Amino acid sequence: MKKKRPFFLPLIFSIILSIGIIIGYIISPSNGVKSSFSNSYNEKDKINDVLKLIQRDYVDTINEKEMVENMLTDMLHNLDPHSSYIPTRNLQIIEEEMSGNFDGIGIQFRIQEDSILVIMPISGGPSAKKGIRAGDRIVDVNEKEITDIKINNDTVMKLLKGPKGSKVNLRIYRPSIKDYLSFEITRDKIPMYSIDIAYMPVSEIGYIKINRFSATTYDEFVLKTKSLQLQGMRKLIIDLRDNGGGYLSAASKLCNDFLTSNQVIVYTEGKNRAKDYIRATSDTRLREVELIILINEFSASASEIVSGAIQDNDRGIIVGRRSFGKGLVQEQLEFSDKSAIRLTVARYYTPAGRCIQKSYKNGYEDYESDLLHRYTNDELINPDSIHFEDSLKYFTSEGRVVYGGGGIMPDVFVALDTNNLYSYFNKLTGRGLVYQFAFDYTDRNRGAISKEYNTPKSFTKNFVISEKMMIDFTKYATEEGVEFDLKSYTFCKDDIEARMKAYIGRGIHDNDAFYPVLLSKDKTFLKAVDILKKK
Repeated sequence: MKKKRPFFLPLIFSIILSIGIIIGYIISPSNGVKSSFSNSYNEKDKINDVLKLIQRDYVDTINEKEMVENMLTDMLHNLDPHSSYIPTRNLQIIEEEMSGNFDGIGIQFRIQEDSILVIMPISGGPSAKKGIRAGDRIVDVNEKEITDIKINNDTVMKLLKGPKGSKVNLRIYRPSIKDYLSFEITRDKIPMYSIDIAYMPVSEIGYIKINRFSATTYDEFVLKTKSLQLQGMRKLIIDLRDNGGGYLSAASKLCNDFLTSNQVIVYTEGKNRAKDYIRATSDTRLREVELIILINEFSASASEIVSGAIQDNDRGIIVGRRSFGKGLVQEQLEFSDKSAIRLTVARYYTPAGRCIQKSYKNGYEDYESDLLHRYTNDELINPDSIHFEDSLKYFTSEGRVVYGGGGIMPDVFVALDTNNLYSYFNKLTGRGLVYQFAFDYTDRNRGAISKEYNTPKSFTKNFVISEKMMIDFTKYATEEGVEFDLKSYTFCKDDIEARMKAYIGRGIHDNDAFYPVLLSKDKTFLKAVDILKKK
């Protein structure tokens, strides 16, 4: 039989604990409230006071640089989702991406086992000029064996990038000749193109995919549109899906090619920034070209400026799904150590007055979960699930109703395909198995494929994924842990074949064979083509 505890035991323990706390406080050398801070009532002085206190009295050694960087990150992060601190180590990478070039040897690569595998040398770059080929394995850089280095993407970039004019010695293994070759490559400016592809999918209709708006985007766009016009382009699809934005100047120049003089492209306004309009000038190049813009939930910022300008001025048709909703203007200010802050100073508004920025009043986590909310609320599947208040109603130049509230709503909605029978396909692509199988197949058969299908057009038109390849692939997928599902496989077999063919095409002819194959199964793209054919 259990003994009953005396009812007063908890009281005794509480008293002992309290005495211990009091004793601990009494024997501490800092008993009493010390006022070591300045007497200033300026809130900003608190930051300096706390930093000085930590430097003087904190119990452990601290990394002051890291502490200050964390403080700046948190401070800016709490203002809005897009104000940010950029450490020195990250700023150069960001600036290279946006400038449209960097210094290096000019290859696309991936890490495979104990080597750097060349996916594709960049056309016109130093590696391509020296004879580096897709499929080559870099095993040695400046007499350092790759197997002796713990490699990841960052270490590879550090090995291969360097100032223009500097040299790097490579030893590569070429599977086609089963031998090692040595190259001395002089680093040079390597272009980072913001246009993935520009081609004519059908007569009179051009297609251009822009992956970001960089310093070189408009110049690239001019060259590509002129080339397409020589091929008979009268109608154009600009694909801004998954384009996260970039420079406002590049976006506004592109809009200018389609709008007439003095039409508003976008305007900005902030508490400390007066309303500032950006308008089209008179030198419109593509006024007569019929236009469709493709967007999705990952189209943001500059992509939304272009889409909003075209929609509000009734200049073209927007096809796809509601865009991301990033409409905050950041100004970048650099510190002397080449770190920087990006501070939100204004908001973007479309010509009709719609604020592009979606709400972030419920905090960062809610903001980051917005796309998940769209999915669970069926917005990506059914446009009728989106409800707008009358206060968010705006009108285009021709009187059509459009809505604000964050992002650009398309004129023609194309749902995300969420059929449960895609489960097998989603598992395969999610694990990267279609890509890996296609890559290995290309690597083994590169010479034969290149010889038989020596142009992107011949590949896209004539290359066929055989039944044997599909049998081999499903066996490979099963070995990799994806259980075969006959019903789902039958439903999505065409999609698997198209994705596999696209990856093989990219391995041989880069994007010129990749996108035409991929787009052949793309419902949003096919809808745009259908609309333009009927116009």
